[in-house]
Amino acid sequence: RFSGNTKISKAIRKQGTRHTSSMATKVYIVYYSMYGHVEKLAQEIRKGAASVEGVEAKLWQVPETLQEDVLSKMSAPPKSDAPVITPNELAEADGFVFGFPTRFGMMAAQFKAFLDATGGLWRTQQLAGKPAGIFYSTGSQGGGQETTALTAITQLVHHGMIFVPIGYTFGAGMFEMEKVKGGSPYGAGTFAGDGSRQPTELEMEQAFHQGKYIAAISKKLKGPAAAP
Repeated sequence: RFSGNTKISKAIRKQGTRHTSSMATKVYIVYYSMYGHVEKLAQEIRKGAASVEGVEAKLWQVPETLQEDVLSKMSAPPKSDAPVITPNELAEADGFVFGFPTRFGMMAAQFKAFLDATGGLWRTQQLAGKPAGIFYSTGSQGGGQETTALTAITQLVHHGMIFVPIGYTFGAGMFEMEKVKGGSPYGAGTFAGDGSRQPTELEMEQAFHQGKYIAAISKKLKGPAAAP
């Protein structure tokens, strides 16, 4: 039914030229965090992305969907001062790293609600061809780290985005067997346990690596800026 949608076809034809207005490669780390575990990974991912020359990395939160009284009953701490992103602001970025806690093997509803509001970007294919990675937090081992990443990929596919897993580029850290470690070839991760466990040094190192890795790929895909 969309074969005759000229807005989509025009947007696709513009893919090669739309990012040449700025020298810096913009990488947005967009996340939802209820208890702070995902946010800690996000902060480290931003540091990793910012370590790549010519990359401008920025943290964004998605809007909360729960009322304050509900969050209070859930003992959720106050939100950080990271700005809340709107769907249209996604179009400004050259690459993304999306992060969220797991709810029954899938991304939290707050992040899904945000993505559900990106229909305008889908209609014009403004995110097509842009690289994106995924990171996550679960309550336990086997609590859905890989299923959360797998089910999140569908969101990227419909926008025409390029999923960028970290694979085994983190090296020996991917094979840690003596200590509990979150994350997988799909992306960085952590285990929250009962809420008291915080991301470990190794998990934070993997998050930094993911940010640096995806930022470098985003920079390559953007290519050199057009001459004035």
